[in-house]
Amino acid sequence: MCDSNEKVLIVEGKSDRRKVMKLLKEPVEILCTHGTIGYEKLEALIDTIEHKDVYILVDEDDAGKKLRDVFKRELPNAQHLYTNRIYKEVAETPFLYLAKILLNAHFQINESYLLDGGV
Repeated sequence: MCDSNEKVLIVEGKSDRRKVMKLLKEPVEILCTHGTIGYEKLEALIDTIEHKDVYILVDEDDAGKKLRDVFKRELPNAQHLYTNRIYKEVAETPFLYLAKILLNAHFQINESYLLDGGV
């Protein structure tokens, strides 16, 4: 995406952030929307991240899909990462599955989560 090598991952909640942080083996700025995001907050967010590599990882429920649609409109260069619909929430996605999603997006992952699911 960008030459800055700065990655930003946008998730919905604190539990999503905590889960993803356990997996990552590189510094990544993880931002929470807390489920929704107003226009002013969105504009301020875009100003701070528009020159970074932005990834969106939100829940596969109605609220997450609405939020994803907003980001598709407002951050068209962001890369969207998807969990499986059977898990619905990022926080409920098994570590191994989530690690593979992030690895496929070229994030550096703690290898223990790839070998045994982090157990």
